[in-house]
Amino acid sequence: VQLQASGGGLVQAGGSLRLSCAASGGTFSRQTVGWFRQAPGKEREFVAAIFRSGGNTYLAEAVKGRFTVSRDNGKNTVYLIMNSLRPDDTAVYYCAASSSIILSSIRMSRSYGTWGQGTLVTVSS
Repeated sequence: VQLQASGGGLVQAGGSLRLSCAASGGTFSRQTVGWFRQAPGKEREFVAAIFRSGGNTYLAEAVKGRFTVSRDNGKNTVYLIMNSLRPDDTAVYYCAASSSIILSSIRMSRSYGTWGQGTLVTVSS
């Protein structure tokens, strides 16, 4: 599976963006997909994940109530919908996939074997 993230851009605080993670090759519906972000000078951190079935989603505490994650297996795409954006959401956002992840490791970047190239989100104050 190859992944391509898109949808980033410049938005004012309080605004919204929808990121997309499009997959090609492989069986996308069998992949659990995670979103991570990395701000300048900081380590990569978990943002959200959605299991291959699409029924279970997980969000980092910092984005709960503001971000949602969903998938359309028919379109081989996972979405990260970001509302009420804040300046500290500014980062490069990456999507990643794994066909064998377990729940206890879903927030760990090393659990994902396939990564997209990242898309930059900049939130101005």
